[in-house]
Amino acid sequence: MSKTFVTKAKQMLHGGDYNPDQWLDYPEILADDIKLMKLSHTNTFSVGIFAWSTLEPEEGVYHFEWLDKIIDDIHGIGGNVILATPSGARPAWMSQKYPEVLRVNASRVKQLHGARHNHCFTSPVYREKTQQMNRLLAERYGNHPALIMWHISNEYGGACHCDLCQDAFRTWLKEKYNHNLKALNDAWWGPFWSHTFTDWSQIESPSPIGESKVHGHNLDWRRFVTDQTIDFYKNEIVPIRELTPDIPITTNFMGDTPDLIPFQGLDYSKFAKHIDVISWDAYPAWHNDWETTADLAMKVAFIDDLYRSLKGQPFLLMESTPSLVNWHKVNKAKRPGMHLLSSMQMVAHGSDSILYFQWRKSRGSSEKFHGAVVDHDNSSENRVFKDVAEVGRTLEKLSEVAGTNRSAEVAFLYDWDNHWALQDAQGFSNETKRYAQTMHQHYRAFWENDIPVDVITKEHDFSSYKLLVVPMLYLASEDLISRFKDFVKNGGTLVMTYISGLVNESDLTYLGGWPHELQEIFGMKPLETDTLYPADRNRVSYNGKSYELKDYATTLDVAEAKVEATYEEDYYANTPAVTSHTYGAGKTYYIGGRLEDDFQRDFYEGVMKELEIHPVADVKHERGVSVQVRQAPECDYIFVMNFTEDEQHVHFESQVTDVITGETLHGDVTFEKYEVRVVEKSK
Repeated sequence: MSKTFVTKAKQMLHGGDYNPDQWLDYPEILADDIKLMKLSHTNTFSVGIFAWSTLEPEEGVYHFEWLDKIIDDIHGIGGNVILATPSGARPAWMSQKYPEVLRVNASRVKQLHGARHNHCFTSPVYREKTQQMNRLLAERYGNHPALIMWHISNEYGGACHCDLCQDAFRTWLKEKYNHNLKALNDAWWGPFWSHTFTDWSQIESPSPIGESKVHGHNLDWRRFVTDQTIDFYKNEIVPIRELTPDIPITTNFMGDTPDLIPFQGLDYSKFAKHIDVISWDAYPAWHNDWETTADLAMKVAFIDDLYRSLKGQPFLLMESTPSLVNWHKVNKAKRPGMHLLSSMQMVAHGSDSILYFQWRKSRGSSEKFHGAVVDHDNSSENRVFKDVAEVGRTLEKLSEVAGTNRSAEVAFLYDWDNHWALQDAQGFSNETKRYAQTMHQHYRAFWENDIPVDVITKEHDFSSYKLLVVPMLYLASEDLISRFKDFVKNGGTLVMTYISGLVNESDLTYLGGWPHELQEIFGMKPLETDTLYPADRNRVSYNGKSYELKDYATTLDVAEAKVEATYEEDYYANTPAVTSHTYGAGKTYYIGGRLEDDFQRDFYEGVMKELEIHPVADVKHERGVSVQVRQAPECDYIFVMNFTEDEQHVHFESQVTDVITGETLHGDVTFEKYEVRVVEKSK
């Protein structure tokens, strides 16, 4: 994390999105806000996120006085400000005067002014206007003692298909393919459906009224959208970097709901390189009716581990809700105890903040019933406000945790290119490919066993890990495969599954079948993948037990590999389903079918035992309790969290101190429903 950030805010940040621009006609409300901030034990507020029409109500006419007062008032109570740039939603006068800033959709229809995030990232006018506004903000507030961070725009996403973006896409393609149109046609398999281009001007972005089935084309468009969004962001921050070089910069990443998988609109592995601190907006559907609380907690943990691993440092929870949202299919309130528990889980996996959307509920429009710290009753006595204050008091006792990290011997490789390409693939089953969800199925075994995991991307160095897990890596370049080979040869253990290594970085299949280097390190090759109907089932025998298989089963041609498990039914009964192979100083495993959770548990527990991978805390418990650790130089901070609806008995093998209550704990301790404790153990 940024050195400046740590020295200016050596504490856990607590607060959230504050929109005083909605309340300028209500000075009594603004005065109450300051009083309530102190009562709620909050200390940090993101301001100005959607304030452009208030900051600049007419072109060239600026009103900063209200923002001056807000920032001064927050500073007056010892609070911090994360100052946002307002480009997420522009004023109506700009859309009217400069229609080029309006986004064009994939059907080539120009959008009307309204909503948010509907601007063209290529528009020179919009780039000029955002940079102009950001320069004024940096000049005015860059030296304010309350400012600890810049929040650039808000939840970047979406694509524009206007003429400006078409030209930018063609320029991007020319640079990627070195102005060689044949190279592009080769990568996109141009002769298919007579889609060979003879001039760059013939290329358009994918569209439902044009072409959308050329997979290399689709993949390059998604890559372009990421790069163009980053380029827009880089234009936004020019004056901020120039005028406030010591103030760290973030922009809020997202997670797709309800399955809670990484946001698919942009490749965050690329975006992460250009920001100082990762932050993300998390809105899990707690208490839903399709999964257990522990299952949902596991999914939250996976994204936390991904966003922490992108930069190998603590992240920030930029948005969350203290109770409910207004946009889930069912907007259910958090039950007593869940707000503290879910907040502590974020901290346990690496967050240095609990920030909310929103500080105060809006009076009108679509977010007036979205959860907030301050409800329409303006009271500090309701349940949600008291829950927030409890989190605030807890975070105040965890100030020494801020800036600490966690180490891992296990890594999962997650790849946005792979996700896009696999979703595009017209094969297998559209309903059951579920790449990120498959990652969850394998990750669960480590989460349940309290094994720290880094969720890394293909740009990361693999060498520090004992175990690398790469489920459903459909798209794998020759370079990545070569790096896998080096990882295993040098002593690493690699686990791969069905539907892996089938296409290269252009989404072209490998001629001759499975790549030779993969065959070499796995000692076998997959032959064909059987896609099963939802009602179909098979079984696999492994270590004397039988496990259910569904969705996918790959038949294997074994050369030198050891057969670890076999299929029980169908035409491939008694043939290999899971193999292992020693290669160099390392080892590989290939799992040919989608197997039930108990298989993952048993299989990975065996791998962990073989590799001597152990929990970092000596705390014993039943399934549904999670134990996570953040490591400081002189002690470990151990978070013990009961994600069940039942009383749980937890056993502390060694003596620890409860950071919140000061109690000494040793031996058996009873945890109530949703209870969480943070304990400290000296090294």
